[in-house]
Amino acid sequence: MQATSDSLVIIPTYNERENIENIIRAVFALEQPFHILIIEDGSPDGTANIVRHLQQSFPEQLFMLERQGKLGLGTAYIAGFKWALAHTYQYIFEMDADFSHNPADLPRLYSACADEGADVAIGSRYVSGVNVVNWPMGRVLMSYFASKYVRLITGLPVHDTTAGFKCYRRKVLQTIDLDAIRFKGYAFQIEMKFTAYLLGFRIVEIPVIFINRELGTSKMDSSIFGEAMLGVIRLKWDSLFRPRKPATQQNIHP
Repeated sequence: MQATSDSLVIIPTYNERENIENIIRAVFALEQPFHILIIEDGSPDGTANIVRHLQQSFPEQLFMLERQGKLGLGTAYIAGFKWALAHTYQYIFEMDADFSHNPADLPRLYSACADEGADVAIGSRYVSGVNVVNWPMGRVLMSYFASKYVRLITGLPVHDTTAGFKCYRRKVLQTIDLDAIRFKGYAFQIEMKFTAYLLGFRIVEIPVIFINRELGTSKMDSSIFGEAMLGVIRLKWDSLFRPRKPATQQNIHP
């Protein structure tokens, strides 16, 4: 295992004791070196204890930020982004703990940015059909048509607008005003993509297969989609009155 890496995988956790060790070991088993930052929201099931134990085996690759209670997915990632920017990582990833995102796809997202020039690479469920396994049909349709709705309202040229499996180049997160990101639930995923798009960054979608979790409890519910549906109208409205500068005009540091 190499101690150095230019890539950080951010994994938010809440009650993921069934998955957390396996997902960490799966990432570290990849030929390409990645570091991991766990954002732990006070899981009562002992998730943090498992991570602390694993840090003894991976002291230079595995890190954890512990927070007091569930503060929202968006705030977890914002905390992770700021931590990554305070360090030297050039490629920052979002990934779930429950294996719905396949760790083996991380090098593909990395390559899209590092080798092919993308600024944001999205692990997309819908860019090549509907690649979802073991989801109830109602949930598949809700997610699929939610993305269609977001595209219609915002003009965002992304098929999987709510995807949570992504790679950002460092300069994207440096350019976005992270403190101005307002949404905490899955609308956060839409807002980050839409903001990057308005700033002129190049976004690509890499087809992946999304597999519903086998262990643990899903954090998704219909209220999350409700926030997203109303949120996109606000995002589009605000964008009409507060246009962003293209990325080439931003003060971007390497």
